Amino acid sequence: MKEFKKFISRGNVIDMAVGLIMATYFGAIVKSLVNDVIMPPVGLLLGGVDFAELKVIIQEAEGEIPEVAILYGTFLNTIVTFLIVSFAIFMVVKTYNKAQERFKKEEKTTPSTPPKQEVLLTEIRDLLKK
Repeated sequence: MKEFKKFISRGNVIDMAVGLIMATYFGAIVKSLVNDVIMPPVGLLLGGVDFAELKVIIQEAEGEIPEVAILYGTFLNTIVTFLIVSFAIFMVVKTYNKAQERFKKEEKTTPSTPPKQEVLLTEIRDLLKK
């Protein structure tokens, strides 16, 4: 239990959990964007096609047996959703990498102040020389 408590209380585990939750809801938002905002106008431009309804029926429904169909319209919606999510993640990673580079440059250009002990020892040395 102690090892588990130590593992779960580490900051990066909590950050990862928050990231996973955010990614889940971000995916839901993008899916809604694609299904409810992007694809309806695209379908209208293509002659009033509802992409969610596009399918190839392999076997018609008979009685209580449902139809068997390939839902390629839903698959197209999923591909568009994937592309949007991928692009958004690419932009976030690109921005993060640029920020990291900028911080590294600032660290190199900013002179680091020596520790207080070192300053004190330098002052003592200078006083002894005098």
